[in-house]
Amino acid sequence: MNRRNFIQNSASVILPTLLNGFAFKAFGKENFLEPFLQEQINNSDKIFVLIQLFGGNDGLNTVVPISEYKNYINARKNIAIPQNKIVQLAGIDTFGLHPSLTGLRDLFNDGKLSILHSVGYPMPDFSHFRSSDIWMSGSDSNKSLTTGWMGRYLNEQYPNYPNGFPNIETPDPLAIQIGLATSFVFQGKKSPMAINISNPDNVYNLTNGFSNSVQQNKSGERLNYLRQVAQQTQAYSQVIKKAANRVENQITYPDNKLAAQLKIVAKLIKGGLKTKIYLVSYDGFDNHAQQVNANDTTTGAHADLLKITGDAIKSFQTDLEFLGIADKVSGMTFSEFGRRIASNDSLGTDHGAAAPLFIFGSNVKGGNIGNPPAIPENVKNDDNITMQIDFREIYATVFDKWLNLSTQANESILLNKFKPLDIFK
Repeated sequence: MNRRNFIQNSASVILPTLLNGFAFKAFGKENFLEPFLQEQINNSDKIFVLIQLFGGNDGLNTVVPISEYKNYINARKNIAIPQNKIVQLAGIDTFGLHPSLTGLRDLFNDGKLSILHSVGYPMPDFSHFRSSDIWMSGSDSNKSLTTGWMGRYLNEQYPNYPNGFPNIETPDPLAIQIGLATSFVFQGKKSPMAINISNPDNVYNLTNGFSNSVQQNKSGERLNYLRQVAQQTQAYSQVIKKAANRVENQITYPDNKLAAQLKIVAKLIKGGLKTKIYLVSYDGFDNHAQQVNANDTTTGAHADLLKITGDAIKSFQTDLEFLGIADKVSGMTFSEFGRRIASNDSLGTDHGAAAPLFIFGSNVKGGNIGNPPAIPENVKNDDNITMQIDFREIYATVFDKWLNLSTQANESILLNKFKPLDIFK
């Protein structure tokens, strides 16, 4: 087993009771690419929040194509949203939102939400694991990368990680993931950026009393690395706690796990952390069966998931404004794929291709990019939505228009040229 695989399998450190019972992962930085990026990063206080919707969200019932409604309802008679229940958007008559997404409607009507139609990638893969890797690495579907797209972004910042970090100039983690599963989004080139412990007592035990020496061999090298990572975790946990303790007042969020995660993100940003990237997640979108209730297709499992997502994002945006930090925060939802055009006989949908994606914040232009997906008159069971936007165009936009990276750095991270979209002000 090589050093990268060893650490990836054994050194993911979690702080499970650090804040409100949620686990935290602190991500560091390594020396790989252009030093000129450091000045750009230090001069920008922009923060980006990733919201991962695990399972493959059904895009056609999330953003309903009114302009294609006849073919839409023919393709999914048993789960289609009634036209009179579709949530209308200001100035839009070609599509609307699921009835549960009133929170996102409010953001859209306020000009704080951009809806991107039919986002995907060429030659889609319908495996949860493989498609997730593609989205998180930013790779072509026929190539496999060992690093994540945000991992490469973070790698390009500061040299010599983990040696000398945290330090006076960089006391905070570059990225924070709230949750237990280490995300491939942040995977670095030579070692993982996540460090993992089972409880706070283990942090103390790992970071204190290292008086015994280690053997001068491969095992000793790995043990020294793990000790160093644990010591960094202790240091990062202190700055995270201090940031959280600085914030006493926030708005009231909905009582769900996604909202609770986003509330912590808002608290840490307001508390002064210089962390630039956050990742939160919510599971349950793999709705092969019972996606809707048979007697009311506006209700059911998918409706509940969308309400949780929309209300959490709306509350997060409202809280950012309440805390006075909205101008420097934007966020994005993503899922590993969409669903098929046709529903199945189990009141559900099967793995598909492209789907809509939401970007929100006070500095997004609002509106929509692309058009509601075309739906054939006679839909076959394996028909899919045609991709309009390559997801890496969105990544390029985040880097170019939000995080202010140069074209050279953007292409270096994404390993190709992708034209930025007109999303941010």
